[in-house]
Amino acid sequence: MVKSLRSSLFLIALLLIPVSPRADASAGRVQRAEPPPKEEKAAPESAAATPEAKKPTHASQVVVLAYHRFVDNVRHPDTEITLKEFEEQMQQLKDAGITPISMDDFLAWKRGEREIPERAALITFDDGWRSQYTQAWPVLKKYGYPFTLFIYTDYVKGGPKAGGESMTWQELEQFRDAGVGIESHTVSHADLRGKRSQRGTPEYDAWLRNELEGSRKMLEQKLGIRVRALAVPYGYYNATVQEAAEKAGYEALFTVEGKRIDASTPSNAIGRYILQHQKPALFQAALKAVGGPGGEAPPAVAELTAIALSPSPDSTTKEARPAIRANLRPFGKITPDSLTMRISGLGLVQATYDATANTATHQPKADLPPGRYTVIVQATADGQRKEGRWEFTVAPHAPPPAAEKAVEDGTAPKKDEQTLDGDLP
Repeated sequence: MVKSLRSSLFLIALLLIPVSPRADASAGRVQRAEPPPKEEKAAPESAAATPEAKKPTHASQVVVLAYHRFVDNVRHPDTEITLKEFEEQMQQLKDAGITPISMDDFLAWKRGEREIPERAALITFDDGWRSQYTQAWPVLKKYGYPFTLFIYTDYVKGGPKAGGESMTWQELEQFRDAGVGIESHTVSHADLRGKRSQRGTPEYDAWLRNELEGSRKMLEQKLGIRVRALAVPYGYYNATVQEAAEKAGYEALFTVEGKRIDASTPSNAIGRYILQHQKPALFQAALKAVGGPGGEAPPAVAELTAIALSPSPDSTTKEARPAIRANLRPFGKITPDSLTMRISGLGLVQATYDATANTATHQPKADLPPGRYTVIVQATADGQRKEGRWEFTVAPHAPPPAAEKAVEDGTAPKKDEQTLDGDLP
């Protein structure tokens, strides 16, 4: 019995001996006990949701710059600029302490979701000229500036309006892969307001929808991107265009009326400065708009008084050589030497300034072909660059008797010998 008691005590003692975690495998692997997990605090319900959006910082101001084509020899100063001028302007942005931002940052700021520098610039390029790829991009890489392309799809290589200077889809892919913003400039680069006689018709509505949705969808399908911004061709738009753009999925609509952009600027009317050859004052005005050198004086865009214009806005004239006259009183006190007038199809034309009447007049020296014309008048007034524009139509007109006789006699100049007022030297 004693022997049995001793055996029992021995077994009990054996069971009380602590077993090492490094026990022999034959006895089974023993896992080291883990310390109890720390008590985790319950995450707030909003942790998985999008952070609460902040309102756009009212101190932040943005200037939007727009460029078109880069050339060595400028022939169309309203849409062309030299690479030297462009690089100088990029340096001036740096010197002025103005920070270029991406379209993503700009739109997020407008939505109240992101902060941006207090003085910022949005650099944009229109149409899809290849010189933006070959000339402008290396400069922007040098400065590390983000930028955005506004593309009209008919002009991309292979499209119905493409030419030798068009960008290719492969080049657009390279831009995309580098993080460059790519947005819409419509399908065909037409005036989105359409002809007055067609406005409000089902045909016009379908055409406008295609211009807006067709471009966006093609860019998204070809490049695998999301398109959220639209630059309206020529800066022409109205309430119908704004409403259609919103329905087509655009978050922002860009125009050509240069001005300072802040948190209160409507997202469906964002003005851009269209930079031009040998127009340093225009770029300086853009810098001043966001407090650059020379102070803070954003240039205003004055609407010309409709009743004082000739031909009147959206009218049709039967005159082949109508006097084109603008009333400049809404501009204020202008600097006469700064006055310019441009007419679509003619370019920069000679305008006579009447200081007493405060008008600018151009008298065509040759018949204007029938069609729709846009007049753009610019001048510096009270230290600010101002602009006004309107449209009119020249109706088909029969040649005068003298011209008919010349045609019959064979003395009339051939069609390719007839000239219109063009760009001034």
